[in-house]
Amino acid sequence: MASTQFIFFAILAILAPSILAKDIKVGDDKGWTNNFDYQAWAKGKEFVVGDKLVFIYPQGDHNVIKVDGSGFQQCVAPANAEPLTTGNDVINLTSSGQKWYICGVSKHCESGNQKLAITVAAESSSSSPPSAIMGSVMLMAILSIIMMMMV
Repeated sequence: MASTQFIFFAILAILAPSILAKDIKVGDDKGWTNNFDYQAWAKGKEFVVGDKLVFIYPQGDHNVIKVDGSGFQQCVAPANAEPLTTGNDVINLTSSGQKWYICGVSKHCESGNQKLAITVAAESSSSSPPSAIMGSVMLMAILSIIMMMMV
């Protein structure tokens, strides 16, 4: 019985973070484009370690480059930066703190304001969203079934 409980909690520990993480489409329906206020878009949103930023744009029209605060202010990418260019770019938020992203195409960052600055929290400060709660309930149900099968 003790080994069954261990397996149950081990599975829960592995799966729980992925259930609570969310995919965040940058710019919502506008996607990643120029002449859009990404700072206003990000205001009031919560970004947490484990979440994923999804940058959607027509491939070839834009790119996504991770920069530091200075690169963000000056719209300058580091010399060794490798831009993301698929048009469906996913960035996993793996650590807390400030994060900055720009478009390195033409003058999209300077003239088109195509840049995003966010603060990533270590954990959520708000109550769990309904989808996360449902995911947790589903996980618990599945794990309960597994435990019954093992007994």
